[in-house]
Amino acid sequence: MSKGPVIRYAAFMAFDELFADRVRCFFVEQGVPFTEKRMMGGLCILVDEKMCCGILQDKATGEDKLMARVGPEVYEKCLEDPSADYMDFTGRPIKGFLFIQGRGIRSEQQLNHWLQLCLDFNPQAKATNKK
Repeated sequence: MSKGPVIRYAAFMAFDELFADRVRCFFVEQGVPFTEKRMMGGLCILVDEKMCCGILQDKATGEDKLMARVGPEVYEKCLEDPSADYMDFTGRPIKGFLFIQGRGIRSEQQLNHWLQLCLDFNPQAKATNKK
């Protein structure tokens, strides 16, 4: 006997809060002050008012991914990792920025590795001009 139609819906979020909490915990544990800003369809973490990393979901797979600002010095080496890919919001890769796919951020050790690279680059990163 049917109880009526089954209504299925999905609450679409630009990022997963549990993943965001994992990233927040890294910065808190490191004692690094940070701010958050919703942008680029996700959540960006800013350190010293500069974008350090970002959190979003892959639109095609729904899988979490990290936007990592690692800088140009380690960029090419990081691309050798199978979980790292070019960041290409506009169709052109932006040197120094990577997307780290879910398989590369599953464990805390993996995630911390990428976040530490972002944090290491942050002092050299240029802040965006405020309007």
